[in-house]
Amino acid sequence: MTRLRMLCLALAACLLLPGVAQAATAPKRFYVSLGDSYATGYQVLSADGTKKDNTRNGFPYQVPKLAAKRGYDLKLVNFGCGGATTTSLLEQTAPCSNRVFDSHSWGGKTQLAAAEKFLRAHRGKVALVTVSIGGNDVTACARDADPFSCVAAATQSLKENVTEAAVRLRAAAGKKVKIVGTTYPDVILGAWVGANPNQSLAQASVVGFKNLINPTLKEAYAEAKGGFADVTAATGAYTPFEQTTTLAPYGVIPRAVAKVCELTYYCSFRDIHSTTAGYKVIAKLVAKQLPKRG
Repeated sequence: MTRLRMLCLALAACLLLPGVAQAATAPKRFYVSLGDSYATGYQVLSADGTKKDNTRNGFPYQVPKLAAKRGYDLKLVNFGCGGATTTSLLEQTAPCSNRVFDSHSWGGKTQLAAAEKFLRAHRGKVALVTVSIGGNDVTACARDADPFSCVAAATQSLKENVTEAAVRLRAAAGKKVKIVGTTYPDVILGAWVGANPNQSLAQASVVGFKNLINPTLKEAYAEAKGGFADVTAATGAYTPFEQTTTLAPYGVIPRAVAKVCELTYYCSFRDIHSTTAGYKVIAKLVAKQLPKRG
């Protein structure tokens, strides 16, 4: 047997190995992201909390690397817009004033309609769609005299709008594309500490997420056979307040509060956005919903 023939046979054998074959044939697929400032990776960028901007540290930017470990080669297409609500997602046609650096143009459409157009134009080439929306619909309730009733009222439009968005995305993407809706860390737990602490508000916020916001979002995405990433649970919000730890400079505080202080900027600057580590928690939840390939 000639040396050349032996080399060819060895190469052929390598290509038959699962890992090598998958690496050689795994096609690149698109990952479409919609939503608000969590989709754009908005963060505090200075030690004093005054400088803030969109970054590539947001969870959509971290998903492709995590998805690669599950056999996916994803290219992110981000339609996100800071400040987006469930209503603006469906109705705003004016250009977003707080877009991500490499965001995909809406082309005079709403954020949702622009994403639908992309999905239809790339049928069979999209593996994942994520939606981060709803936080701005309920944020103002933290300042309401009756925050629980305020959230309860807000969830009515939340359910209608998110259900419509999810169903439309499913129709545009097709049956096989993974659609994942995300929720948020319970940043209002951070009201437990800092200037003008409000422990009653912090405790009420947990009830709002657990009983109102998250069940509403989960049900809405389920209408389109979409998955749901419970970021609130994953960031420790449901840990009983009796379980405490020590965190500088706050001293002994509930573990649930400490966790949100570490993963978001709320305790330090009353800013609702996540740190890079906080965004990674969300990215991991999303990536885990992708079925392993190979």
